[in-house]
Amino acid sequence: MRLLLAALLCLLTWPALATPPPEPMLATSYREGVAVSSFLVSEKLDGVRARWDGRALWTRGGARIAAPATFTRGWPTDAMDGEVWIARGRFDEVSALVRRVNLDPQAWRSVRFMAFDLPAHPGTFDQRVARLRAVVAAAGNVHLAMIPQQRFASTAELDAELARVVAAGGEGLMLHRRDARYRPGRSDHLLKYKIHQDAEAQVVAHLPGKGKYEGMMGAVQVRTPEGRSFRLGSGFTDAQRAAPPPLGAWVTYRYSGLTSTGLPRFARFVRVREDMPPPDRAR
Repeated sequence: MRLLLAALLCLLTWPALATPPPEPMLATSYREGVAVSSFLVSEKLDGVRARWDGRALWTRGGARIAAPATFTRGWPTDAMDGEVWIARGRFDEVSALVRRVNLDPQAWRSVRFMAFDLPAHPGTFDQRVARLRAVVAAAGNVHLAMIPQQRFASTAELDAELARVVAAGGEGLMLHRRDARYRPGRSDHLLKYKIHQDAEAQVVAHLPGKGKYEGMMGAVQVRTPEGRSFRLGSGFTDAQRAAPPPLGAWVTYRYSGLTSTGLPRFARFVRVREDMPPPDRAR
């Protein structure tokens, strides 16, 4: 009897449990010489990447997002890839919201799901964009929108758009090859173009501060997924130095290229990753 009750409880609570997430299509870095006209270009939003499976929203790490029914009312049965987003510079708010277990409909009033792809669609990206535009319009829900896609004829036009987005507080651009099919994993058909690069590393030690930071954290020792270690000491507020990211936490850092030994140059702390995605098989 106890086993039966336990089994029934698991079934009743199943939607709230984490599920193995499908592997998404992941970007590589933009490089000079790319045929810009072969790509559609959109802004890289600073939201939380998520997938709509036709019935519910899931994070890239496989946790179900407790969004209110009004948020997803009328959404298509097509699986959609996108970003849960509020506005530029408000990542921390949306990140905290998607981690909430208790549903708060009021907190979702200014949130949108910014869709950018249809993972299950068999066509090219051009064809997927056309289909996505149609299903978003048919949904008639203000919380569902599509990230605008543009074409640029030259590198100069692309660079001008990057400068405009960054000046307005944006992160950068995403370039998606127009004739590419959706393929899970790291792909040269999806490019990330930013002034600064970013990556994740795991905190393995706290290093004491000196001078004005005496009695606080001065830096954290971090280890990359490839096993490389380095110190991360800039980018922290005084509050973060007083209560640093815990050991074992994953953090995002920004950097400008690599040193001759292959370590990040001018690495700077950005934020704690509350929902670390599964390992990148192609990395």
